[in-house]
Amino acid sequence: MIKDKEKLGFWTFVFLWFGAAVSIAEIMTGGLIAPLGFKVGIIVILVGHLIGTGILVLGGIIGTREKVPSMTSTNISFGVYSTYLFSILNILQLIGWTAIMIKVAASSVNLISQSLWNVNNVLVYIVFIGLLTVLWLYFGNAGMKKLNITAVSLLFMLTLILGSIIFKDKTLLTKAATGGISFGGALELSIVMPLSWLPLIADYTRFAKSEKAGAYGSFIGYFVGSSWMFIIGLGAAIVSKNSDPSVMMLAANLGIAALGIVVLSTVTTTFLDVYSAGVSFLNIIPKLGEKKIGIIMTVIGTLAAVIIPMENYENFLYAIGSVFAPLFAILITDYFIIKKNTKVHSNILVNWGAIFVWIIGIILYYWFIKLDLVLGATMPDMVITGFIYLISWRMMSKWKLTTK
Repeated sequence: MIKDKEKLGFWTFVFLWFGAAVSIAEIMTGGLIAPLGFKVGIIVILVGHLIGTGILVLGGIIGTREKVPSMTSTNISFGVYSTYLFSILNILQLIGWTAIMIKVAASSVNLISQSLWNVNNVLVYIVFIGLLTVLWLYFGNAGMKKLNITAVSLLFMLTLILGSIIFKDKTLLTKAATGGISFGGALELSIVMPLSWLPLIADYTRFAKSEKAGAYGSFIGYFVGSSWMFIIGLGAAIVSKNSDPSVMMLAANLGIAALGIVVLSTVTTTFLDVYSAGVSFLNIIPKLGEKKIGIIMTVIGTLAAVIIPMENYENFLYAIGSVFAPLFAILITDYFIIKKNTKVHSNILVNWGAIFVWIIGIILYYWFIKLDLVLGATMPDMVITGFIYLISWRMMSKWKLTTK
């Protein structure tokens, strides 16, 4: 049981989620929206993040109220055995995120080191960033507060410098849209990025001092941080046709500061991935410690970064959305609207009705991706999946495997 003095307050959540949002992956995803032009791109980013972060916070509120991690909270709707499946899926996507973050950051660091010292060795930088993440894990919750406040303060100042470089270009607002991505496709990217954290948020908000501290702190920290990263990526891609921030930082002669922003932004984000992978693993095998499992997950993610090419993560984002958007649509509908199942149950092993609706939701997601709707895929999918569950849960209430 966590002590009251160790519980996380409003500002801890602000810094935690701002730090999570400040990453190379978020900047480069913002760059994918550039074909819409700057003005429309800004609208898409802000609207998408309002929707995505709003849904994200709902998952966090469940964690605060029930004092359980994200994957354990799915027990409320799906049953005990189902949480094992979701935990495995979450571990896989978190290892994937860890590998992507480390690989992309190492490539950026390598680019900078080539420019500064003529050193070219991506493998060394992959290992270095992996080891740094292990050290970050070692400090745990108590150390996390001080480390994140220090790191995120520095990161914020450096991103302001980066932003000033981009927005000095007077052609930014006048360059016309070039096509290549639809409004709905861009909106989907803006929504699905915050939703990629939905399987993690309750791992942290369960330690919140209050529901408001966890909800408002998480919303403000992630919305501001992620929107800002997307906007930097959007502006960079329009001005220089390259959303890799390392290129811009080198052009501005930032030198060592460029290395700092790439490495720190990666570690603060990857820390959350591997820690939550450890939490999800404990849902399956509870005897091992969170910190030890988190370190093992870091090692696996680092090895994956070495072996597997993972620079193209757009389809990876869609895969996360297809699995977790309908899953949490059912949980949120159950918890906040139906309000019949609002506690973690140990006697319900599998709710087959919820599983059936979840599978329908996955199929619908990919159908909506193909249709390229103006609202994207996540929002229609979550609304329709939630509605199907809302009107069918009574009929399927007996579709449960329970203990005697």
